[in-house]
Amino acid sequence: MSEIKVSSEEMKLVLSKLFLEYSFSKVQAETLAKIHTESSIDGIYSHGINRVPVFIDYINKGLIDIDAIASKVTSMGSIERWDGNLGSGILNALKCTDRAIDLAKANGMGLVALRNTNHWMRGGTYGWRAAEQGCISIMFTNTIPNMPAWGGQENRIGNNPLVISIPRKEGHVVLDMALSQFSFGKMQSLDLKNEELPFNGGWDSNNQLSKNPKDIMNSGRALPVGYWKGSALSMILDMLATLLSAGNSTYKIGLKKNEAALSQVFMCIDPSTFSDAEIQENLLNEIIQFTHDGPPMKMGNKTFYPGERTLSTRLKNQKEGMMVNSKIWEQVLQL
Repeated sequence: MSEIKVSSEEMKLVLSKLFLEYSFSKVQAETLAKIHTESSIDGIYSHGINRVPVFIDYINKGLIDIDAIASKVTSMGSIERWDGNLGSGILNALKCTDRAIDLAKANGMGLVALRNTNHWMRGGTYGWRAAEQGCISIMFTNTIPNMPAWGGQENRIGNNPLVISIPRKEGHVVLDMALSQFSFGKMQSLDLKNEELPFNGGWDSNNQLSKNPKDIMNSGRALPVGYWKGSALSMILDMLATLLSAGNSTYKIGLKKNEAALSQVFMCIDPSTFSDAEIQENLLNEIIQFTHDGPPMKMGNKTFYPGERTLSTRLKNQKEGMMVNSKIWEQVLQL
């Protein structure tokens, strides 16, 4: 695979110009450029720079309304329901994350359920944002049907991403996972490199489990993480996102050709409510240290807590620049 080194400054500049070209305001364009660049810096190219051409394609198809702003529909204490009005998934998710943080700061806990929004790109973006504001977060979204329920042949459930973050002085803990063994974005990234998956990631057209990302993407059938457990968790998250937002379920989303009008949940908790920050930090470090101290399966390897490798990747790419797929970068420049 041909790659090109791109600095974060260059990427933000190019993307800001691109989003301005598509009539986003200056502030919105800079925000979108910043988020896509930060995802790429953290090594999540699949939902950073690699996703930009798809985002622009959705705008051209009229699936994303660049003029839309998320609006509050109803509220009850620390729980609110919002409508994304088919606007940018990133801008809607940032707004609802910040609102959930504000509700948590005021009430100890805050929940915002969002309907009619679009792909939020890297879900971890909003977990890191909450952690940086001192909040624990639990966030999830439903998707188009892209996995068979366990034991089924046809796609009837989504790989509904789940994000859980915990603030920590020595490095925030951030879990960001899709409920497929590998996200389709990750499979696309490996396919661009002509690499196989390290483990089976889905079924090919012959109903055989496969490590070939292209075969899985062609069949469109990903493998649920944890097999039947991931299948059940996908259904539960879809139910919660749909019920709390009064929005579309994975079933309804799948009735249309493209993935749009999604349902999402943003829940934040302010741990400072308990006034025992030092105890909390010690408890987190105790768990992490116990995990780190375990002997590795292979000599020279080590274990990590969720988000730990992201921090090291971020530091490396900020210092050395990002190695971006040259084909994707050329697409972005042409746009």
